[in-house]
Amino acid sequence: MTAPEPGTGSPGGTGSPVRIDGPWTHRDVAANGARFHIAELGDGPLVLLLHGFPQFWWTWRHQLTALADAGFRAVAMDLRGVGGSDRTPRGYDPANLALDITGVVRSLGEPDAALVGHDLGGYLAWTAAVMRPKVVRRLVVSSMPHPRRWRSAMLGDLKQTSAGSYVWGFQRPWLPERQLAADDGALVGRLVREWSGPRQPEDEAVETYRRAMCIPSTAHCSIEPYRWMVRSMARPDGIQFNRRMKRPVQVPTLHLHGSLDPVMRTRSAAGSGQYVEAPYRWRLFDGLGHFPHEEDPTAFSAELVNWLKDPEPDR
Repeated sequence: MTAPEPGTGSPGGTGSPVRIDGPWTHRDVAANGARFHIAELGDGPLVLLLHGFPQFWWTWRHQLTALADAGFRAVAMDLRGVGGSDRTPRGYDPANLALDITGVVRSLGEPDAALVGHDLGGYLAWTAAVMRPKVVRRLVVSSMPHPRRWRSAMLGDLKQTSAGSYVWGFQRPWLPERQLAADDGALVGRLVREWSGPRQPEDEAVETYRRAMCIPSTAHCSIEPYRWMVRSMARPDGIQFNRRMKRPVQVPTLHLHGSLDPVMRTRSAAGSGQYVEAPYRWRLFDGLGHFPHEEDPTAFSAELVNWLKDPEPDR
């Protein structure tokens, strides 16, 4: 199933809960057999922003303006099945989702991009950097370890297994998506608040994420990547993906993390540098939780912009 066409009350249509007004412009681009909604602002080298769960492109509203002001072409996309992008019946494995991302880069007329990914978007950014290294100029990942590190931590670290219990809960059929959409997305609001540090999100932000999750099929599509990540662990496709991710990342990488992240432990994320054969910089934000780019957008954006503009990121 795909989303209805824009202008008909669809996720991408006029008056939709995801095409939020601002200094950016909205449009759709075709890539990898689907249609993707993007918000873009500025001119210069392309920086493609990839959201995580349970959010959509709007999570990058602060970074869109900061990057544009710094001389970049900032583009935030909605991942497959989320926000204003197509809800397809399949294609939620990380390899295909990474091809969505690199396909959007090419559809934007650019040879490459700096990828900035948070949470699931970070998982896919790691994957894209391995699968299509020529399309990824630089890599920035927040609140997510390398996929191989994520797998080993979820299976071998009891504290991480407990912290990521929501991922195991997603393996049940039908019930998780019903819970996400129930009571106007109340669970989404609760997760965003519980996963944040002391700097709690504004009520308006929470309401925005709740409304977006209640768009038909969004909850199901949001959960499907996590179902694949767990159910494929013992399947040939998952084993092959894990082997493929042994290939080291060959582009400069900035890894950002909140010290109070309750769902992705610092210890789990910090070992990811072993998979990077390029300049790698680790930055821990004290006092922030799972959403550092929203909890302290000024500090996050400054770190991001300074690193992207640094011609020698290995210093």
